[in-house]
Formats: sequence, structure tokens, C-alpha cells
Amino acid sequence: MRAELARHVRPAIGAEPFHAILAAAQAGARWANTELWKEYAPAVAAFARARGSREPDDLTSEVFLAVFDRLGAFRGGETEFRAFVFTIAYRRLTDELRRRGRRGEHEEWQQKLDERRAPSAEEEAIGRLGDRTARELIDSLAPDQRDVMVLRILGDLTVEQVAVVVGKRPGAVKALQRRALESMRRRISAGRTPARVLDDGGK
Repeated sequence: MRAELARHVRPAIGAEPFHAILAAAQAGARWANTELWKEYAPAVAAFARARGSREPDDLTSEVFLAVFDRLGAFRGGETEFRAFVFTIAYRRLTDELRRRGRRGEHEEWQQKLDERRAPSAEEEAIGRLGDRTARELIDSLAPDQRDVMVLRILGDLTVEQVAVVVGKRPGAVKALQRRALESMRRRISAGRTPARVLDDGGK
């Protein structure tokens, strides 16, 4: 009875809205699926666009079809769900890039993130340079460093979440981020470097 009711009646949003929305989505409520889409799809599309997807909107749709298909088996909170979504996105994007057989072919990077959340230290720092310069900095990195930085910036993932997505240990992700920042620091003037802000603010 409760599951049937959840399909039609949107619950009051309390202290933990994510859990209410997730439970409703797992019970089959379409409005809850829409809420999950609205919350996470912009960041997934921005990630796909930044990492070179030719059709980031189509890829995002494919990601959420997979997310909703596997939703019943998902267990965890918002932190785990974000990692779950981006793990699927990362794998779908890897498949697309592998099929194309070449790197660096993508649309202009635009930071189209959900405005309801506060920007991370990484996003604020990179954003100061402008889209084109930021994209060039990211594109100059080695692929594994680029994955880490884009997931950190556009996915708004923690080091631990990035580790889950890319299948590496947190220590390895931290090392990749550190090398990426060092590489970026060498390419920009000392007075404008975002790397210093990232070092201070990125956890």
C-alpha cells in the first residue's frame, strides 16, 4: 500500500529530502525520477561535454536510462548515489571515446552546472580563467589527470567518490590531482594560478 501511494503522492520534503525522493523513485514514482534527473543531469552533461562527448545530451539520457534501470538495486545515501551516477557516466563516456578511437575531439567546455548548489573551490578557481583558458588547461593534462580534475570540478565529487568512479585508490587520485595542479601551475602566470586555491580548498 505504501509503495502504491508513493507512485502518486509526493511526500513532504523534510530534513533528508534525498532519501524521500530516492524511496519514491525506487517505488516507481515518475515525479521522483524527474527530481533525480533535474538534480544530477546538468553535471553529467557538463562532464560529458568537457571530456569530449560528441553528443553529451544523448549520453546523459543513456546514463539515466541505466541509472533508473538499476535503481531498485541501489543502496546508500546521496554521496553513494552521486558516485553511482558518475560511475555509469564515466563508463559510457569511455565506451564512446574508445569507439571513436581518438582523443581531444569535443565541443566547447561550458560550466552549465545546477545553480542550486554552491560552487566548489575547484570550480571557482578554474572559473576565474574563463571557459576557453580553462578548457585548454584541462586538455593539456594527461588523460587520467584530466578525468580526475573534470570529475572533481564538474561532477563535484570528493576524492573518495572519484576513486570509486575511476577504480583507483584515494591516494592515487590525490597523486593524480597533485600532478595535474603542478602541470596547470606551470602553464599559467603565478599571479593568476588557480592551483594554489585548489591546493588550499580541494579535499
